[in-house]
Amino acid sequence: MNLPEVIQDLVKAQNNFDSSAFADCFSETAIVFDEGKNYTSKTEIKNWIEKSSKEYNTAMKPLEFEGDAEKGNLKAEVSGTFPGSPVILTYNLTFKGQYIESLKIN
Repeated sequence: MNLPEVIQDLVKAQNNFDSSAFADCFSETAIVFDEGKNYTSKTEIKNWIEKSSKEYNTAMKPLEFEGDAEKGNLKAEVSGTFPGSPVILTYNLTFKGQYIESLKIN
């Protein structure tokens, strides 16, 4: 599977529980939407993924990616200590240059 570099970095940061590296995959104006909430700055994104990773010990395994330089959809198996693990989630992404501008997790 040919993943954009920023997605490779995102997966690596998630699986290494590195919330700073995870947040660095996003632009300064990025927005993340997950579980009914918006996170609208690198600080909020870092705090969200750090809390989520600690609470659920989550790991991500990419399964499929379709997209281009502007947008894409990543399907990934996400496992951890949450009920129903593992699950297949879809990450709807838009990009701004080499960074993620928006991420909506379904």
